Amino acid sequence: MHTIRVKSDSRHVSTEVARPGLTLAAVAVVQFMVSLDLSVVNVGLPQIATGLGFSAVGLTWVIHAYALTFGGLLLLGGKVADSYGRKRVLLLGLGVFGLASLAGGFAQESGHLVAARAAQGVGAAALAPAALALLTAAFPGGRARIRAFGAWSAMNAAGAALGVLIGGLLTEYAGWRWVMFVNVPMAVCALALAWRIAPGPAPVRGGRPDVLGAVLATAGMTLLVFGVVRTDRYAWTSPVTVATLAVAAALLAAFVHVERTTTREPLIRLGLFANRSVAGANAYTLLVGAVLASAFYFLSLYLQRVLGAGPALTGIEFLPLALGVVVGSVLAVKLGYRLAPRTLMVIGGLLTAAGCAWFGLISPDGAFLTDVLGPSIVASIGFGLCLGPVVSTATAGVALHEAGTASGLLNSSRQIGASLGLAALGTAAHDRTGQVATPEALNAGYALGLTLGAVLLVAAVLVALIVLPRTGPPSPGAERSDVRDSLPAGVDR
Repeated sequence: MHTIRVKSDSRHVSTEVARPGLTLAAVAVVQFMVSLDLSVVNVGLPQIATGLGFSAVGLTWVIHAYALTFGGLLLLGGKVADSYGRKRVLLLGLGVFGLASLAGGFAQESGHLVAARAAQGVGAAALAPAALALLTAAFPGGRARIRAFGAWSAMNAAGAALGVLIGGLLTEYAGWRWVMFVNVPMAVCALALAWRIAPGPAPVRGGRPDVLGAVLATAGMTLLVFGVVRTDRYAWTSPVTVATLAVAAALLAAFVHVERTTTREPLIRLGLFANRSVAGANAYTLLVGAVLASAFYFLSLYLQRVLGAGPALTGIEFLPLALGVVVGSVLAVKLGYRLAPRTLMVIGGLLTAAGCAWFGLISPDGAFLTDVLGPSIVASIGFGLCLGPVVSTATAGVALHEAGTASGLLNSSRQIGASLGLAALGTAAHDRTGQVATPEALNAGYALGLTLGAVLLVAAVLVALIVLPRTGPPSPGAERSDVRDSLPAGVDR
């Protein structure tokens, strides 16, 4: 399929050929890079802590900085792509992401790396929705669209699965800095491909993106996480903690006020939360995202600091966890014709909770085969069962023009949940470990964090049972709408 666009003025005439295959290649590289970045850093965390002098709790900011900016600005990224052009925003996002990755690799202090991770999140929040919007425009329907989004999903899963392995190999044989540098050639490749693709539909003019709302939400969530993390130094009742949390609450309240009263196009219409499917799916995702990020964090540290595995071996030992998510996702598709999404979310949540509770039995004298492999398989398959159903649930009953916003909100909830969960569970684990970081003490902290994760997953299951409406299995004709409705903000339908 080739579309010829003709641009003319008084001086020249030029043609532009839209090549869907080129668009798919560019978006595939982008999605692999973003997905890889979510997991590639985890295995290198102990070496990063040693190299840059992170404290036990401060190390969590390597994850927080990326998750908060990515999740907090994702909806704004979709709006900006709509308003200023998808290709333009994609190129800008790739440039920011690549430069931030380069800066992070050269970081000399802990603050430098945290700032680089935050900048990566900003770039990802711009390029992710812009890339999907361009892919949707290039494949408007039919079997080509299904194949295109199948390839996109495969690259998403491949990035997550290979990220832990690549991170381990790079950390052990090239140094931890390469978990940042690895993004640079991928960003350059994506830029070269994206530069040649068609710009997609003309920008939507008339409304200004809600920058104030995005800044208030991101700043409020960042201060909230900061207040929780700092409780390792300041008690919950100390003036410092109380003041930090009070300012965070004020910023979040201001965000709600701006979204409710702004005359511009709001970042998120608060009336969406009156839909039980939207409210329940986002609460469920917030809790599941909190547990998944924390589990990756604790397991990486347990394998290396308690069991003594090297980074490369740790990456290999993470593969069952990563690949189990793929298996669970395939099962969800097969079971989705017979079971309602709510039912799959309950089953998946319970399986993941069982896996995390099993992880909570880890021992300082344990081994991969006895303490990690079994719960990795159970937890990851359970999580895979949740992925597709929660997306379809989050957009159920939502008006067509708001389906992208609802899906973008779900992605934001996942990232923000990851940061909040890691802040809370990481702080609890640090308190249990104490000041002497022996293998026994570290094991006790990680085990507590993983056990508390199981409790959060049970809470997620209760949310699904109580908040989500009862529905039947989707009809066969719903497949195409599921693909369409599960796209983030800024994506054409």
